[in-house]
Amino acid sequence: MRLTTRGLLLAAALAALPLPAAAECGLCARSVVVNSQLATCFLEKYPQLSAREGAAVAVDLEDCEQERGVIAPLRGPQAHATVQPSMKFILSLAQLACLKQKLEQPGLTLDPAVEIDLGAC
Repeated sequence: MRLTTRGLLLAAALAALPLPAAAECGLCARSVVVNSQLATCFLEKYPQLSAREGAAVAVDLEDCEQERGVIAPLRGPQAHATVQPSMKFILSLAQLACLKQKLEQPGLTLDPAVEIDLGAC
């Protein structure tokens, strides 16, 4: 009986610990694939995205290519070898700030595309 009581106390203590933001958001992306155009667009939209209320933010970068008049290239025979950029994804506010910080790192190569890990954010 004492083991059960200790086990319950341990479980209650662990449940009270704060979890990382990514663990709190089951729908949030663990990684995002961006290129230089989408990164620039994300950074331009960041003030509006970070000002939103709630624990998670839906990011939609599909209009970024249309705003700039860029036509998406046709997929060639080797198109399956490249990773397609993430156009729509959900991030926690902590992940949103983390992605901004990672995109602003000097020397980051974004083209043709780079996968940014948000699991540790």
